[in-house]
Amino acid sequence: MALDQQDRFWNLAQINVGRLVAPAGDPQVAPFVAALDRINALADQAPGFVWRLQSDSGNATDIQSTPDPLLLVNMSVWSDAESLFEFVYRSAHTSVMTKRRDFFERFPGAYQALWWVEAGHVPTVDEGLARLWRLDRYGPTREAFTFKTRFPAPGADGPPVDMKPDPWCLGQA
Repeated sequence: MALDQQDRFWNLAQINVGRLVAPAGDPQVAPFVAALDRINALADQAPGFVWRLQSDSGNATDIQSTPDPLLLVNMSVWSDAESLFEFVYRSAHTSVMTKRRDFFERFPGAYQALWWVEAGHVPTVDEGLARLWRLDRYGPTREAFTFKTRFPAPGADGPPVDMKPDPWCLGQA
């Protein structure tokens, strides 16, 4: 099966986590909170966007996924890796993301993981956290990877691809 046909059966899921430097109502994180609706709307309209984790408020900051109330979880599903990459690194999202050190503590392990899901599958937070754990423990594999080492969709041949997200994926920005 050709790669373009194979890709129609798979979507790319992503999770990223961060621990806020202060509670959501604190002025220190107010610029981040103020940008959420705009960035979420941008994601919703982005080419290739399929789904994102959100509560009735329209974002995921009020979903308590772990016992730590400062740990935020963001998850989404995209039709392909290129669409997600464009949104993350080449849209208005990028300028907010490059300021993450102002709002989030430096995370001690993997804070973003990508993995392929069957089209139509909506991943759970536990599934996403398990992918982060796997990436943190074993490095990039077909089950959990990064833009720096992106594996092809299941059934597609080829080595991992470096989508060149530097310097953001290395925590330099």
